Amino acid sequence: MASIVTQSAPPPNVARALAACPDEAAGTLSALRDLIFETASARPEVGPLTETLKWGEPAYLTEKTKSGTTIRLGWDGAGTRVSLYVHCQTTLVGEWRDRYPNELTFVGNREVQMSTQDPLPRAALQHCIAMALTYHSRKTKL
Repeated sequence: MASIVTQSAPPPNVARALAACPDEAAGTLSALRDLIFETASARPEVGPLTETLKWGEPAYLTEKTKSGTTIRLGWDGAGTRVSLYVHCQTTLVGEWRDRYPNELTFVGNREVQMSTQDPLPRAALQHCIAMALTYHSRKTKL
């Protein structure tokens, strides 16, 4: 069941999914989740986020305002890498690749991958998250 949340404890199904991730990835995933909510709260046009599961992984939707595309978080089995995913048919990863070729690691046209051993590239990720959360509203203004 999905729920609209500000920054609070995740819904039970999301909490279970996060609890199932390897311990090595938990801190990085928590920091990414916090960054998603922090970024959304700084942009009134985004509105409340819906936190739910998509493909068994935490996902964040701008369901009320429809301002952005879904952001999904994932991790590898060993907990050495975490990923931030967006829909593959958006232009986002290409735009991010152009802006952050040295700060972020990209996989295909839908994924930003991070090592759990390295600090998060916070500024670059926050900008990317903001772009995802406003993707549809920005496209309609062009």
